[in-house]
Amino acid sequence: MALHASLSSSSFNYGWTFDVFLSFRGIDARHGFTGNLYNILHAKGIQTFFDDDKLPRGTQITPFLSSAIENSRIAIVVLSQNYAASSFCLDELTTILECVKGNGRLVLPIFYDVDPSDVRHQRGSYGEALARFEERFKDYDKEKVHQWRQALHQVANLSGQHFKLGNEYEYDFIQKVARDICNKINRVPLYVANYPVGLKSRVLEVNKLLNDGPNDGVHMAGIYGIGGIGKTTLARAVYNLISDQFEGLCFLENVRENANKYGLEHLQEMLLCKILGEKDIKLASASEGISVIKHRLCRKRVLLILDDVNKQQQLQKLVGGLDWFGSGSRVLITTRDKHLLACHGVERTYELNGLSWEDSINLFKWNAFKSNQVDPGFKHIINDAVTYSARLPLALEVIGSNLYGKTIEEWKSALNRYKRIPERDILEILKTSYDALEEDAQNVFLDIACCFKGFHLTEVTDILRAHHGICPKHAIGVLVDRNLMKVNQNGKVTIHDLIEEMGKEIVRQEGKPGQRSRLWFPKDVVHVLEDNEGTHKIGIIYLDLSNSKEKVVDWDGKAFKDMKSLKTLIIRNACFSQGPRYLPNSLRVLEWWGYPSDTFPIDFRPKKLVMCKLPTSHLLSFNLLEKQKEFVNLRDLIFDGAEHLTSIPNLSCAPNLKKLSFAKCENLIEIDESVGFLGKLKILDAEGCSTLRKFPPLMLTSLEELYLSHCSSLQSFPEILGKMENVTWLSFQNTAIKELPFSIGNLTRLQGLDLDKNGIVQFPSSITQLPELIHVSIRGSLYSQNEEGEVERRRMRSLNKSVESHCNMSDEIFPTVFAWFTIDVEELELSRLDFTVLPACITECLRLKKLKLDQCYNLREIKGLPPNLETLCATACRSLQALDLTIPLAATKEYHSLRRLILDNCKNLQVIKGIPPNIEVLSARNCTSLTYSCRNMLLNQELHEEGGSRWLLMPGSRIPEWFQHQSSGWKISFWFRNMLFPAISLCFVCNTKFYFCAVLKINDTAVHKWQLTNKGCWSAPVPEVEVEADHIFILDDKHMKSNDMNQVLLQSNEWNHAEVSIVKYPEGRQTLIDMQTGISIFKEKGSVDDIRFTDPYNKRIHDHVYWDWSSMASAQTSSTSNVKGNTLFLQNLISGSRNNYS
Repeated sequence: MALHASLSSSSFNYGWTFDVFLSFRGIDARHGFTGNLYNILHAKGIQTFFDDDKLPRGTQITPFLSSAIENSRIAIVVLSQNYAASSFCLDELTTILECVKGNGRLVLPIFYDVDPSDVRHQRGSYGEALARFEERFKDYDKEKVHQWRQALHQVANLSGQHFKLGNEYEYDFIQKVARDICNKINRVPLYVANYPVGLKSRVLEVNKLLNDGPNDGVHMAGIYGIGGIGKTTLARAVYNLISDQFEGLCFLENVRENANKYGLEHLQEMLLCKILGEKDIKLASASEGISVIKHRLCRKRVLLILDDVNKQQQLQKLVGGLDWFGSGSRVLITTRDKHLLACHGVERTYELNGLSWEDSINLFKWNAFKSNQVDPGFKHIINDAVTYSARLPLALEVIGSNLYGKTIEEWKSALNRYKRIPERDILEILKTSYDALEEDAQNVFLDIACCFKGFHLTEVTDILRAHHGICPKHAIGVLVDRNLMKVNQNGKVTIHDLIEEMGKEIVRQEGKPGQRSRLWFPKDVVHVLEDNEGTHKIGIIYLDLSNSKEKVVDWDGKAFKDMKSLKTLIIRNACFSQGPRYLPNSLRVLEWWGYPSDTFPIDFRPKKLVMCKLPTSHLLSFNLLEKQKEFVNLRDLIFDGAEHLTSIPNLSCAPNLKKLSFAKCENLIEIDESVGFLGKLKILDAEGCSTLRKFPPLMLTSLEELYLSHCSSLQSFPEILGKMENVTWLSFQNTAIKELPFSIGNLTRLQGLDLDKNGIVQFPSSITQLPELIHVSIRGSLYSQNEEGEVERRRMRSLNKSVESHCNMSDEIFPTVFAWFTIDVEELELSRLDFTVLPACITECLRLKKLKLDQCYNLREIKGLPPNLETLCATACRSLQALDLTIPLAATKEYHSLRRLILDNCKNLQVIKGIPPNIEVLSARNCTSLTYSCRNMLLNQELHEEGGSRWLLMPGSRIPEWFQHQSSGWKISFWFRNMLFPAISLCFVCNTKFYFCAVLKINDTAVHKWQLTNKGCWSAPVPEVEVEADHIFILDDKHMKSNDMNQVLLQSNEWNHAEVSIVKYPEGRQTLIDMQTGISIFKEKGSVDDIRFTDPYNKRIHDHVYWDWSSMASAQTSSTSNVKGNTLFLQNLISGSRNNYS
């Protein structure tokens, strides 16, 4: 026990002190029912905690009692008539549910001559007891009574035993309970681990996954992860934790191995024997087994765990469907193959990853030292060992055990050997996943493990497609599903360090470096190249000397002569004493950064070359293409930054080229016209070719991307000779282009133009024929002229126009430039401009939906807006004083489409006229100059009752008086019945900045989360709405999503408790300071008799007090003093009611 005690902080301890903890009310059952139950359990050898009279009792649960509860395997709660009258019993019940039920163990309620529904809803003696406690704690601890109500509701919903006096003999009932407890206690827990470090949190997470949803449903979940990660250990721990809750149990270990040895019929027989407690069940076939399992177990609550499953057939024959098992059953599957779970329809999955660094250190210490108290001299070498183990529990245990009792010098020697030759016991476990792969997946795995870890997935796919001649996506998918590799959030390929080592060791076993299929280790590659030891067995070479001391390969250039099968050669960050004299004609992928020669070997004829990447090479010309008449396989040709290259040769010999890049070739002056006729080319990148003056005409029907930016000498845009429907974006910043050709109209799918830093550019009239152009980014003056030289008005649908601030667009030139737009424009950004009044002509833009006027510092007035505008952003317009949103007299209210109005930091804004009823977002943060009448208009009750859901933010420090219920603190409650959730308005005022993120609970179950954003504006949405200090925030919710209500069972014909609470606090604080909260229920959504703002179950109050809606309505039309009078009347009535019942 000393060992387990030492591990208690970081492990999951199964050494219970007591088998059973008995919770009961002494005056009801100590010397009767509960005493008899204790005696029978004690006689059967069941260690039972029985709180006798000798134990001192008080008003709080003592640490001793709390420890007894926490260290009990099962808790029995005897709910008798007077149980709820004891605050000590209620505290004990709360502790039991937190410590026992909360950790997945069994809580068995016994309803001793009480109706379970009375306990659940606190009626009868339970209701009276709770009412007395509410009266006692009303001034200082209301939350405690609320917790007791929750605990009683929760325990009453558990499966238990009901004893009714007169229905049966008490002795027989007690014997039945004792037998049930004996059966559970007699189950021997499975062995989990000598040192269960880091297990507790994982067990609880899996248990939560298994129990997410209704208790009576059948739930199936899966744990997946690489070999040696601890899946079986975790599954055993979960089994031990929750097994007491089930009628039948079965843990089938090593399904993969046993299915291969004995067949699935044998596993079906084992499953039935274990769950049914029968021997010698024999099945003729797996098909018969399916029928027997479904028939015998469909009404039985079972826990079934299948460990190490590797084929779908195993799942189909053993756990074919949820309907095979009885209500409340749980099925847990462990596997290395995530895809297997998906194919069987298992949606609840848990990916098991390596231990945390701290837990890895602790587990290693326990295995290497049998203690976590270690000589500090071992600290660094322990870190080295854990780093090598890559937080894999199997490796930590094996290596730690092997080093037990050794000196530091022996440790260093052993770790150096492990780095060269991985521990065989670990590799054998990991290698089983590799052995189960098909040959193509094995090859792809070895390629990635040895050479391509850390590469972007797209790059790996392209390289392997070229190398193998087939698409590797299926094989890569298999590797991901079987946890042999992953793709991180940045799209890069990752592999567990020990999985990587396993793959590399497989290749090492092929022989000396020159005899291996893949070379990746820098010393091995340099050795083979410098000593000319290459052979025909080498298929891939990857060399990167960025982390090596030696950067130069001193060779004679002949090393590739005997590598007849070399398909992929990738060289990065390495210098060579001379260029290659030979290159294999077998090459399919050639990537050589800084290629050291000005030409290719004379006999190099790579007919199968697919990818040729030679960035920053010393090539003078691309003579390779001149020697070979046909490169039908060439897809990528990249020679960026080739400073000596002056011309692009004829490329008609590469008709299937998809990517051509010669970016930053600063001395390039000529491009052959054949480049413009490569029919399959998708990417053409000439960015940064600063001396290039002319670009050939283009007839590239497949082209998707064209880059010409920073070609500072390029004077004309290339002619487009025919329809090019795949180019959607053009960027040519910082060029000398002055005019776009009429043929640009052939780019029929163009959506964006980036023309920054190009001076004056003339647009042809054909640009008006581009129906999908939605964005133009410009700097300088733009003119679009027809033949007569008149300004051509734009006729493009959905244009989003961005005008930069340095254009200095004043009132004088604004109307002229604005004429460049059309009434068809949908999005318009005019931020940081110098005009003072938004011109009335903007109302002609009938299609305009979004208008952005941010930081227009001289803008003083906005007079009218387009009728279909949905979003207006005008933040930090520091001169703006008036905003008129009034719609035309002839229009209806529905005509106004404005939904989002963002006016933050307009500190001189005084008047907002014509707020439409359909507004959804109105943010006036820091608009401190709003007039009194304007503030009243924004806070008017009628505005908030009209329209749909919305939120409003503006300066203010008081909740409007029309809110029917107000309170101090970060949460507010009400009760409702006989209806769906009503439409509500919430109001929050705080003296501290906070982020609005609120949760709605109904009957203590979270069913909805309000997490509002500024979605719909140009700026990126923020996670939550930021509410400044001394601001009013109002949220009107008129249509709560019905599916939210499906998550909670509304109690029909009974009161449902709704609670709204803020869950996002200011940084560094655990509570909100001086938060004022208000709520108003919209009357049309429900009956006035079915809403309460005080607890209806507190009968002394609610039988006499309810909110008087009619009084409230009249008060709203009367003076403020009348409202205060009604409020005072209500307070006096509540106070009087309490006095009458004190």
